[in-house]
Amino acid sequence: MSGTPPTGVGLWAGFLDRMAPAEAISAVRDIEAAGLTTIWLQEYSGVDPFIRAALYLQATDRLTVALGVATIHARDPEAMVAAASTLHQAFPGRFALGLGASHRHLAESRGGTYAKPLTAMRDYLGAMDAVVGPRVLPPRFLGALGPKMVELAGEATDGLHTYFCPVAHTAAAREAVGAGPWIAPSQMVAVGNTGTGWSDDLRRYLGLCLGMPNYRQNLHRWGFSAADLAQTSDALVDALVVPDEPTALRARLDAQRAAGADHLALQLVPPPSSARVLDRVAAGLEVL
Repeated sequence: MSGTPPTGVGLWAGFLDRMAPAEAISAVRDIEAAGLTTIWLQEYSGVDPFIRAALYLQATDRLTVALGVATIHARDPEAMVAAASTLHQAFPGRFALGLGASHRHLAESRGGTYAKPLTAMRDYLGAMDAVVGPRVLPPRFLGALGPKMVELAGEATDGLHTYFCPVAHTAAAREAVGAGPWIAPSQMVAVGNTGTGWSDDLRRYLGLCLGMPNYRQNLHRWGFSAADLAQTSDALVDALVVPDEPTALRARLDAQRAAGADHLALQLVPPPSSARVLDRVAAGLEVL
């Protein structure tokens, strides 16, 4: 592995997947011009994240692309090493590779087995190490929620990325892995929190995420009851989402950093249009 993972604040950029490649390339240039240094890509919407990463890196000068995360059920360890090391060689220091065991229904839809995700991830990392040879990997991290996956991230990779987690999870992860490994939580930001039905739209989006058993199980670990999850309670919303207001945003980001976060991926929710995300970025996400 070579290079260091990004620090500061990045932008959750799943909205780019809904754009034609030429439009998305123009958007990442605008994002870089606005002062942001990192965008986060995911693997869930039917576009290849490695190809998209290459397009965005080629189109910009300084932007870092973090892949959070590529599922281990989509490609074998050799294919993962080949793609990641090629991007790292072409754009040194500007790509970071996140790996995830995904969710049961998504893994099985690709023909994968989800019986023992921790074992599968440990074996996958070992297989990557066995085939890497003279190639150099970029910073590598895990999408980690449960304590055992967090521990594996700290032991076998450069760190971890978390999603749909309260600040307390960041603090526990830092305690578990110690001072060295990198921790990058995602932080939901309630953009445009005004208008009729806005709260309903937000809760509806959170409810979609709560349909994933992994997220529900993890939130139970942090004291949220079945009623909290069923109702998307105020306490749950407050723990996961911060208003798009400077004082509140700064306080939440400060809390995440105090808990041990090295980098924060901001996700605007409920998912706004691409144009609205870019307007918000132009308005000054870099002040954070």
